[in-house]
Amino acid sequence: MSATPVPRVSVIVPCYNLGEFLDEAVSSVLAQTFQDCEILVVDDGSTDAATRALIERYERPRTHVIRIEHAGLAAARNAGIAAARGEYLCALDADDRLAPTFLEKTVRVLDGDSSIAFVSTWLRTFGTEEWEWKPERCDLPTLLSENTVLTASLVRRSAVADVGGYDTAMPVQGDEDWDLWLRLVERGHRGAILREMLFEYRRRPGSMSTICWHGPGHLPLAKYRITMHEDAYRAHLSDVLRRQDDESAALLRHNDELERLIGSDLEPAVAARREELRQLRERLVLRQARDERMDEPDRPSIAAAARIHELESTLHIVAEEAAALRNSMSWRLTAPLRDAYGWWRRQRGRA
Repeated sequence: MSATPVPRVSVIVPCYNLGEFLDEAVSSVLAQTFQDCEILVVDDGSTDAATRALIERYERPRTHVIRIEHAGLAAARNAGIAAARGEYLCALDADDRLAPTFLEKTVRVLDGDSSIAFVSTWLRTFGTEEWEWKPERCDLPTLLSENTVLTASLVRRSAVADVGGYDTAMPVQGDEDWDLWLRLVERGHRGAILREMLFEYRRRPGSMSTICWHGPGHLPLAKYRITMHEDAYRAHLSDVLRRQDDESAALLRHNDELERLIGSDLEPAVAARREELRQLRERLVLRQARDERMDEPDRPSIAAAARIHELESTLHIVAEEAAALRNSMSWRLTAPLRDAYGWWRRQRGRA
């Protein structure tokens, strides 16, 4: 009996109650142009009946299921790493997808340069939001400011072992990958970012990223990260602050442009259309009363009714545009900054 060939890549797919998306993630791996890989689905003690039923009978090519008691995302990934045979690892969340050439192109980078420990790419979102993410750098000062590396980045298993895998002691789940990249770079390992859209990131209500970025988990995770990487933050504090100031200024400028657009274009246009609509309705009432007396339709009345319908549709569209602008990601992110800036201007006005 011949031994099973050792795969070059192990794709680890933790799954906790995400059975409805799991097959999409696995199918995206099976559809890769690079086929020398295994898939390790780690069931993190799912309680959802549909997910449990799916995993009980889950059979896909080159796919193995590992079951553990619920222990969280970091522990599930570590369980997958312990069972992995590949030289390279990819931690793919159960609700995301790899573009068909993701493994081919990231493997090529690691094979071609032994000094690179991990390879990330650009991403495109799908689901409830559609936008693109194009980070440029993943050096230590950049990573201290922002996680610019994909969770699913291809990484050398030896490098992950060098830093002890994922941290299972975090107060809230969600930033385990960020911490891993920081520890790798602090240890002297180098990363690279492929400037291609090779990853598909699902956005959905209640996702872990939402909790980490905007929810109650943000502050505890930030405090924990700073504590665990205190020496690096001290050494690169000026770089981190400069980068955050630049990003804040850019976001505020963008929101100022949106505010001017809403205030100078959209809102005056809405007011003008509403006034025209009011006048048309008044004239239409008078014309309809005359039509009833004369027992014949008046062409101007018909035209006025059509114009009213047009205006009502336009107002609805403009209102939706204004709401979309104010609900945009950058608008929400800069709400605290805009509030602080508004307070500062009010204080100056009192001086």
